[in-house]
Amino acid sequence: MSKVIVGMSGGVDSAVTAYLLKLAGHDVVGVTLKTWISNGGEDSRCCEIDDAKVVAEKLEIPFCVENVVADFCKNVTKPFIDDYLKGMTPNPCVICNRDVKWKHMLNLADNMQADFIATGHYAKIIELANGRFTVKKADFAAKDQTYMLYKLSQEQLKRTLMPLGKLSKDEVRKIAESAKLPVASKPDSEDICFVTDGKYTDFIEENAENYEPKPGNFVDEEGNVLGPNKGIIYYTVGQRKGLGIALGHPAYVKKICPDTNEVVLTDNEALFSNELICTDVNFMSIEGLKPGEELEVRAKIRYHHEPQSAVIKMQEDGNVRVTFHDKVRAITPGQSTVFYDEDDCVVGGGIIVEGL
Repeated sequence: MSKVIVGMSGGVDSAVTAYLLKLAGHDVVGVTLKTWISNGGEDSRCCEIDDAKVVAEKLEIPFCVENVVADFCKNVTKPFIDDYLKGMTPNPCVICNRDVKWKHMLNLADNMQADFIATGHYAKIIELANGRFTVKKADFAAKDQTYMLYKLSQEQLKRTLMPLGKLSKDEVRKIAESAKLPVASKPDSEDICFVTDGKYTDFIEENAENYEPKPGNFVDEEGNVLGPNKGIIYYTVGQRKGLGIALGHPAYVKKICPDTNEVVLTDNEALFSNELICTDVNFMSIEGLKPGEELEVRAKIRYHHEPQSAVIKMQEDGNVRVTFHDKVRAITPGQSTVFYDEDDCVVGGGIIVEGL
């Protein structure tokens, strides 16, 4: 059997991953990446070291902690802050997976002469007939995490195991209970892992260098001033609640303008469009597309979005234009768009620059 480095967050999913791999006869080593420490000394919810250590002791496997705080700040929290200040709504997990978690776990695997790394993600890694690796949707769609994994490289994919791809959350908890794992009933973390307390806006205010609130105006699509806003970091495209302005009718954020600190409001119907441009594209199931080449896919524009039929077209500048057959709501710069084929395998994806 192979030697496997298991990323252990302290939660039930990674605990069951380690348990299943050991049960299968693998030589398992648990590792927790210490990614972040709050100003108050709290750990990120992705690195609850004490819980992970207790699980490792229960499973009688070696366990270590790797400090990656500096790299996490450089690749995740700083870009997260910068993107919000630019009027975007980023997905920090997408970048963290490729540039922090997989990077450091594979380095540890090399140092420990391990064959694979493993995580508790709900997805399946498969090798296609063309020799490329990709991620395929989990059998239980409610927990599928392929959206957050589309940036992984071929080298990262071919050395990764994901044992939970065929399991439901209930099944995972039952396995944990039967194995008497101490985190069997531990609640899932739903929020941004490094925002341990309060809102993401509090995190930005506390951690952005030389940050000063820059209030601006709400405007309509013709540029007419509707009233003051608190600053662009408080809003995202499609938002209705918490705007702090009463117009006598429902209003939604359509666009955020960092240069003027304006937030454009509109009605719900105006949020629908059928084209977007994405950049920083990573292809998985195919090597790529040539400029002008098109491909039929199903694409999603946020984590909780059912993929819709679309055509992707490679542009001369390396960006990809996505044209949906039917309009989609609230295309949001900074979010990712991920492309799937008819077999629910990830073709690729990129960061949304603008909706058209």
